[in-house]
This record gives sequence, structure tokens and C-alpha cells, in this order.
Amino acid sequence: MSVQAFAALIRAHATATRRLNTQLTADHGLTISDYEVLLRLSWAPDRRMRRVDLAEQVLLTASGITRLLDGLERSGLVERGMCDTDRRVVYAVLTDAGLSKLEDASASHFPQVDELFGRFESSELDDLRALLARLGEEQAPDCAPPAA
Repeated sequence: MSVQAFAALIRAHATATRRLNTQLTADHGLTISDYEVLLRLSWAPDRRMRRVDLAEQVLLTASGITRLLDGLERSGLVERGMCDTDRRVVYAVLTDAGLSKLEDASASHFPQVDELFGRFESSELDDLRALLARLGEEQAPDCAPPAA
């Protein structure tokens, strides 16, 4: 029974990720991973996070976050920030252009997510969120559109 549930979870994740990634890429030139990084940076104080902390939150390796951030930096959506007290610490900082891109993408992305989950009743979504949170290591933050 648990193997069947796991297989259904993997299939649902792959299907939802593929669909949302395709839409974000076509509409805004962002992958779903790019979008998540921009969103998390928008939630962070001063729109900046240590790169190592960001990698941990988006479940990427150090080299994976470096590759992702390099692309966002080339696009002008993120920039590197240095720590005044420790030269070893490097921050990822969401630029104004990055925030604007995130706001534009969110305007279509959140309705697409709502459409994807529109087949569920509100109580089912509450149950689904609670069940999935129990599988994760920590409670996921409430997702909200980025603050302007």
C-alpha cells in the first residue's frame, strides 16, 4: 500500500512540476526552480539570503545553487552581496528587476496553481497540505504572492 502511495506521489509531483515549469518557461523565461529562488529571496529580510541557506531551502547542492544563481545573475534578477563581517559569506540578493519579474510571473503562476488544484475541495486541500507536511522535514511556509 505505501509503495502505491509513493508511486502516486512521484507521478503527481512530476506531472505538476512539468506542467507548471512549461508554463513558467513559456510565459516568463523562468524555470520552476528559478521562480522558487526568486520567491524565497522576496520573503527574506532585505531580499537577501546566504547562498548556503538558500541552497538548503530549495533542496539543491552547493554546485546546483551556484549554477542556478549564475543564470539569474546574468539575467540581472539576482546579484551577489558580500558580508561586511565575514568575507567567506556570500549572499544572493534579489534585485528590483528580479522582484518585478517575480511579480509578473506570479500574476499568471498563482492562477495556474489554483487551476491545477481546483479539482479539490477546500477541506481536501487542507488534508493534502497536512499529509504532505508530515512527509517533509519542516512545515512549509505559507505561500503568498511576493510583497511589492
